[in-house]
Parts: sequence; C-alpha cells; structure tokens
Amino acid sequence: MISLTDSQKIGMGLTGFGVFFLFFGMMLFFDKALLAIGNILFVSGLSFVIGLERTFRFFFQRHKAKATSFFLGGVFVVLIGWPIVGVVLEIYGFFLLFRGFFPVAVGFIRRIPVLGSLLSLPGISTLVDKIGESNTMV
Repeated sequence: MISLTDSQKIGMGLTGFGVFFLFFGMMLFFDKALLAIGNILFVSGLSFVIGLERTFRFFFQRHKAKATSFFLGGVFVVLIGWPIVGVVLEIYGFFLLFRGFFPVAVGFIRRIPVLGSLLSLPGISTLVDKIGESNTMV
C-alpha cells in the first residue's frame, strides 16, 4: 500500500473536489462560479499532491509550453467569465499535457476484466487504439 503524507492526502481531497466541481459546473450548463472553484481546487490539489517545485517543473517545461499556455489560459478565461471558451481551451491543454500518460492508462485499463472487454468492442477499439498510441517522447 502506498503511504501518503498529510499534505498529499489534503491534495487528493482538493483534486477530487476540483474534479467534482468541474464536472458539476459543466452539468449545470457551464456555471462560471462552479467551474472557477473547480479550476482553483484542481490546480491547488495537484500542487499539494506532487509538491510546488515538481508542479512548476511539470507545467513549465520547454516542450510543454503550448499545452501549459492552453490549460492555464483556459483557467484564466473561465475566471474572467467566459466558461465555454475556457473549458474548451482547458480540455485541449489537458490532452496536450497528459498525452504521454494516456498509453499507460489505456494499457492498465485493458488489463481490467470488464473494462478490457469493453475496450475491445469494434467501434471503441479503434478510438482507444488511437488514444493509446504514443508517438511523442515525454
């Protein structure tokens, strides 16, 4: 079992609440306040989980500058009051930031009994194969 420090436990809670508020804000027709709270909680939770220095190094790597600018720009656009445009920018930046992690996640999910068989269905397998292929070095 993985042992977590107290700050990492707080970060997991903040990140979880951030994802909840983001999802709930999108379900309520892109509510500005919920999306802003979700963004703040998600980013602060991430910094609690992996630490401030590692968070800074993750977001501000030279080859991730475009992804970081889209993600943080989307957060800023949501905070100033344009939630739909901001969420679109955030989602694009999120996929650019974490595209190196997707092949690992797809490989893990394929080993889970029920989910692995769902990912093998004809329409879903081509999409998952496209997401799961890694053509960039991270």
